[in-house]
Amino acid sequence: MSRRPVNPARRIGDGGSIPFVGAVQSKTRSSPLLSIGLVVLGAILLICYSYSGSGGLSSKEVMSKFEGGVSCTYEVQRAIPVLKKAYGDSMRKVLHVGPETCSVVSKLLKEEDTEAWGVEPYDLEDVDTNCKSLVRKGIVRMADIKFPLPYRTKSFSLVIVSDALDYLSPKYLNKTLPELARVSTDGVVIFSGYPGQNRAIVAELSKFGRPAKLRSSSWWIKFFLQNSLEDNEAASTKFDQASIKSSYKPACQVFHLKSYQ
Repeated sequence: MSRRPVNPARRIGDGGSIPFVGAVQSKTRSSPLLSIGLVVLGAILLICYSYSGSGGLSSKEVMSKFEGGVSCTYEVQRAIPVLKKAYGDSMRKVLHVGPETCSVVSKLLKEEDTEAWGVEPYDLEDVDTNCKSLVRKGIVRMADIKFPLPYRTKSFSLVIVSDALDYLSPKYLNKTLPELARVSTDGVVIFSGYPGQNRAIVAELSKFGRPAKLRSSSWWIKFFLQNSLEDNEAASTKFDQASIKSSYKPACQVFHLKSYQ
């Protein structure tokens, strides 16, 4: 509903002395709260600005955190130091698959002795100049992961997936999971949401066409076995140990799988 401009003369004439003074006092009392609100808003905008165009979180991702959404792609960025400790040399040539992959690839490329590529399963929207550059160079590609990936067998040492498999039905997971294992040599790491986890439903529907299907760990483990994908126990143990030392607690489920031999 539109608001009409307030006529100052009418407010002064209508209010009399006591009501008008009360209104001024009320506004004076609320001014500290207003100031705090403006400071918080300014801090959020500053965070969004500082990350945009620098390979960090986009403003959309930052705002989703404040709105209570959970991004497993954000978790991948948090977990990079832990993943490096767990996988060592296997982090030398990494493929990330998932939405907002430009942010993950940019951060990986800043790591020493690490090459990185990305697959964006959905349309790229409102991307910054850095992401456009990665796409132009062929480092980041858009591809429907329900079909074979556009890479040769064992092209990457490690494949990391986030916020992508949760949107696939078992019919397509049967095709996508083997593909992820096919293009990797040392393993596949999957970041998946927990059942009942809060997600930005409106954003999901507009971008993915359907809400995420958040599955339990037992469901995933059973599905992995059905596709002959083995648990990478050694990597999983190292990841857990590194997480404890780093005081890192993932907000998403993390699965470590072996590549096809």
